[in-house]
Amino acid sequence: MLKLGWGAFTLFTVLCVQAQQVDWDKLNSSTVLDLMARQQTEQGLYGSSVIQIGDNNSAELSLNAKTNIAIQQLGDFNTLFFINSFTDQETKTAVTAQGNNNIIDITGSNSISDGMQISVKGDNKTIFMRNY
Repeated sequence: MLKLGWGAFTLFTVLCVQAQQVDWDKLNSSTVLDLMARQQTEQGLYGSSVIQIGDNNSAELSLNAKTNIAIQQLGDFNTLFFINSFTDQETKTAVTAQGNNNIIDITGSNSISDGMQISVKGDNKTIFMRNY
């Protein structure tokens, strides 16, 4: 299980973007989100990435080896639980939470949830998703 939940800015990522395509002098906490979105749409998801901007955010992931997930949590006290270690199916997912005190709890993956993009905007929202 991968558990993340540190400080004001956490960035754990595997980006397969060629260095000449990125203007590193203009990369900051706002433009990194655009870079992630561009990387997802142009090249598909390669590896998994977690971006957390805010305080007391947490992402607990139990993934199989074929899971590619992109997570963005912007705000404070956001929590994500993503568990799909029960299957060996390839899965690509993107989850974005913008706001405070949001909870997203996803268990399992299947052909319907593959490629799903979840975007939560606002405060005090909760999503429970079960894919069997």
